[in-house]
Amino acid sequence: QVQLVESGGGLVQTGGSLGLSCTASGVIFSNYVMGWFRQAPGKEREFVATITRRGLATSYADSVKGRFTISRDNAKSAVFLQMNSLTPEDTAVYFCAAVLGRNVYTASANYDYWGQGTQVTVSS
Repeated sequence: QVQLVESGGGLVQTGGSLGLSCTASGVIFSNYVMGWFRQAPGKEREFVATITRRGLATSYADSVKGRFTISRDNAKSAVFLQMNSLTPEDTAVYFCAAVLGRNVYTASANYDYWGQGTQVTVSS
């Protein structure tokens, strides 16, 4: 049974930083492309970042490019999202997701497995 568990969310002030983690179980983690998505109140879930199986390729939403960094540690079955220079517009529930594949995937429909999400709130 595949399980993804996010952690690291919380409250931070504008301009601050936060690091999210997502740990996977029930899968051979290195076979999966991993992604981060977010959903703000009243809005649809949107792509944030993705990373290929060995971390050789990444892709970011324009809104987070240069501020967020996705990385992974296959030995720990974990993917990370380092978020810097946060603004209130980054406030959302952040989800990690997994899909068997080789490429970068930016559409939520591509992903097979999802975590429960972790809340990130950026105060002004």
